[in-house]
Amino acid sequence: MNILVTGGAGYLGSVLVPALLGRGYRVTVVDSFVYRQNSLAACCADPGFSVYKMDVRDTAAMAPLYAKHDVVIPLAAIVGAPACAARPAEATAINLDAVRHLADNVSTDQILLYPVTNSGYGIGDKDALCTEESPLRPVSQYGREKVKAERLVLETGNGVTFRLATVFGMSPRMRIDLLVNDFTYRAVYDRFIVLFESHFRRNYIHVRDVTGAFLFALDNYDRMRGKTFNVGLSDANLTKMQLCQEIGKLVDDFHVMESEIGVDPDKRDYLVSNAKIEALGWRPAFSLQDGIRELVKGYTMIRNGGSFDNLP
Repeated sequence: MNILVTGGAGYLGSVLVPALLGRGYRVTVVDSFVYRQNSLAACCADPGFSVYKMDVRDTAAMAPLYAKHDVVIPLAAIVGAPACAARPAEATAINLDAVRHLADNVSTDQILLYPVTNSGYGIGDKDALCTEESPLRPVSQYGREKVKAERLVLETGNGVTFRLATVFGMSPRMRIDLLVNDFTYRAVYDRFIVLFESHFRRNYIHVRDVTGAFLFALDNYDRMRGKTFNVGLSDANLTKMQLCQEIGKLVDDFHVMESEIGVDPDKRDYLVSNAKIEALGWRPAFSLQDGIRELVKGYTMIRNGGSFDNLP
C-alpha cells in the first residue's frame, strides 16, 4: 500500500510515519520543513520511505502526487485559533483550499483519512455529551474552516474523519503550545500557572493514540468509510483546573492561581463522547497520567528558551 502524508514531519506525522513504515507500507511525506526540523531522520534508512520538500498550496505539483497513492492522510495545517488569527490568509489556503483541491483530485478507489478538531463543537450544552450528531458551533476561523474541510472530505464518499480531542505527549517534532504539554511544561519549570476560564472543559488524547486511530481506520475502512468519529479519552473530560490537579499529582510544588482576565479564542467548553469509535473496538492505549509522566521526562531532557518550535 502506498500512503501519502502531507505535513508528515510535524507533531502528528513524526509519530505516525514510523508506525506506517513499521507495518511495511510505502510512505511518501510532503512537508514544507518551515521549522527546519529533522524529525523523520530515523526513517531515511527505510527503503519504503520517500520525502519531498513541497508546499500543499502548490496545486500543480500536488495533483500528480495524489494520483500515485492508495491512501492520502492530509496533516498539513495551520493548527489552533491563535496561529490562524496571526496568519488568516495562509490558514485558509492550507486548512481549507488545499483540502478542497485534494477532494477534487482523488478517485473513488483512494482512501482519505483526515484529522479535524472537536473544537467545532464550540460551547457545548451544559453536562451533555457531544456526539458526532451534535450541532457544530465553531467560534474561531480555525474551527470554522476545519468544519468546512471535513465536509469536503466526507462528500468524496471515501473519507474517514477524526474529530480529535486536545492532543498531548512527546513527539520528535514537539509542540509545547498544546494545553497538556503547555501546562506540564509550566509545572516543571515555573512551578506555577495562572488560569483563566478554569471551569472550561475539554477532552484529551495522546499523540500515539491518534496514530492508533489512523491504523485502526486502515484495518476497518469498510466499516468506517464516509463517517466521522470523535477520538479522545472517555475518562478525561476535564476542566482546566482538574487538568492542573492531575499534573500536580506528578509534579511537586506546582501552584495554581486563578485570574478573571483572559479569554479562550476558541471558546472550547464541552464534554465529548467517544462511544462511536469505541463501539467498533478501538481503545486508547495511553492515559492522561501516562502522558504527563512522559512529558516530565521529556522536559527534563530538553529546554530551548521556553519553546520547542525551532528545535533542531
